[in-house]
Amino acid sequence: MKVSIITVVLNNKETVKDAILSVGSQDYNDIEHIVIDGKSMDGTRSVIDKYRDRLAVVISESDNGIYDAMNKGLRLASGEIIGFLNSDDLYTNKNVISDVVSTLSKMKVDAVFGDLVFVSSTDLNHIDRFYHSKNFRPKLLSKGIMPAHPTLFLRKTVYEKYGYFKTDYHIAADFEFAVRIFKDNNISYYYIPKIMVKMRTGGTSTKNLKSNWILNLEVLRACRENGLKTNLFKIYSKYPGKILGLINRERTIKVDTGCL
Repeated sequence: MKVSIITVVLNNKETVKDAILSVGSQDYNDIEHIVIDGKSMDGTRSVIDKYRDRLAVVISESDNGIYDAMNKGLRLASGEIIGFLNSDDLYTNKNVISDVVSTLSKMKVDAVFGDLVFVSSTDLNHIDRFYHSKNFRPKLLSKGIMPAHPTLFLRKTVYEKYGYFKTDYHIAADFEFAVRIFKDNNISYYYIPKIMVKMRTGGTSTKNLKSNWILNLEVLRACRENGLKTNLFKIYSKYPGKILGLINRERTIKVDTGCL
């Protein structure tokens, strides 16, 4: 089965190389890596061009935000399985994609996902927080809890049935999409008990209190638009779990960086 990995980037020349090499080092051969660049002005395109032979598709043009760029990637994707890897992120080892394909085939499900660690932007072995997807259930969506998105791989048929990301969301369109596909147990899924992705801290949804407030307002909107009852009190009740994620980092085994 062909796997399409979509990476969207804007002015991120410092880390996009790691994302490209991370995909390129996977031991699964049938990978289509699509890079959507929002017409970066900082030299990002030069970095991408350096590794052009590793990439199936490169688009560099203005867009209407990150979710518009992600939708462009979805329209171009020809793989039976689709995943997203942010330009700040990287896979933890060379077996991630082969594990995904093997699990999807064996379990005959629509989606798989795993765990993620937030790491320091200056030290990829320093874990800031652990994102555990093991206990995800559709009922947790009302708290704003979803599987770690960079670890979520879906069959292309899911996008064909449920559509793409809503571009009028600024931060939480990935969450709104998760509500759409998971809320009524619409699709089958399986959890892979492995740390699959390293995410550098400082993303759009975690930069500051204002961004966090906007995020949670969009989470509330996403639930209401999809007929899922919730409120801000319930959504903010998830934060003790995030604190536990900070505690758990001390118990997490150092993640292999062999993919680089």
